[in-house]
Amino acid sequence: MAITIVFLGKLADHAGEPSREVPAPLDWAQLLASLEPDLAQAVTADTVRIAVNGTLLADKTALDAKDGAEIALLPPVSGG
Repeated sequence: MAITIVFLGKLADHAGEPSREVPAPLDWAQLLASLEPDLAQAVTADTVRIAVNGTLLADKTALDAKDGAEIALLPPVSGG
């Protein structure tokens, strides 16, 4: 049973890949533990948002993903 983590923007650069699968279920602490230390630190920034199956979480520490879920890690958007 697995969950797909999708890394967007600069987070994909940190991860070295656009996505990866991790065992289900997954909460906030397990998500951080599944990431490299520098990537986990980047994800904890206030400006990084998390979406589960396309729905943004108001509080990312409330993450509770089940088998088959897709978690998108969204860095702040910039551009011009």
